[in-house]
Amino acid sequence: MKHEHLHIENRSEQLKLIEGDIAKGEDRYILDCITDLSDEAAEVLSKQKGYLTLDGITELSDKAAESLSRFMGDISLNALTKLTDASADSLSRHMGSLSLNRLINLSDTAVEYLSRHRGDLFLDGLTHLSDAAAESFSRHEGYLELGGLKSVSDTAAESLSRHNGWLELDGLTVLSDAAAESLSRHSGQLVLDGLKEISDAAALSLYKYKGHLCLNGILSSGISANSWDLLNSRGRIDISCADPDWEKNAGVHFLRLLNDEK
Repeated sequence: MKHEHLHIENRSEQLKLIEGDIAKGEDRYILDCITDLSDEAAEVLSKQKGYLTLDGITELSDKAAESLSRFMGDISLNALTKLTDASADSLSRHMGSLSLNRLINLSDTAVEYLSRHRGDLFLDGLTHLSDAAAESFSRHEGYLELGGLKSVSDTAAESLSRHNGWLELDGLTVLSDAAAESLSRHSGQLVLDGLKEISDAAALSLYKYKGHLCLNGILSSGISANSWDLLNSRGRIDISCADPDWEKNAGVHFLRLLNDEK
């Protein structure tokens, strides 16, 4: 149940609110009104299942994280601004979608733990990814969203290419030829909707990508007509140009959504 216009820090009030939802047979716990989750409340939630949002808390104790790891279902903690290595270790054992989109920084150790998480992982707040962290994420399986990254090193791109599943990197605005060549070997679905320009060499590499590819931000000045037509000729691609004059000037479709290759 969603509780609007409330801000609850008191432990007894938190427990009363949660137990009230449990008594009603709720399986969606929209508890964004809680701004400081008590360890006792987290323990009660650990015995529930369904969908849980705690998008009002900015900090989480290690004990509370261990309890939440036992919640059966999707968890959203999109107000957390920091996460200890111990908490990351606990949350890595959670089964279900895990959303941590306000985290700007994570230690390489925390990333190593989170990479073991079995389920969709949303980390759109991260603005930097070390090569060691990218190597850890290469072992994650499933949906991995890293939309806050503005750049990745060629080494990091090579590591991420070994990730298996949906990989979202739509914060990248440029991609080196070496990084494109590495990412072309990724298995699953690759989202690069933030790219504004792409070289002919990078386009040729991505043309060879075997999964579903999304490129919906390219500027007309950032791609040659030959590369545009090449990419449009492959199956399993969502591609559009970010400025509508490209359709007139190049004589190609403004948006094509092609069917899977047979």
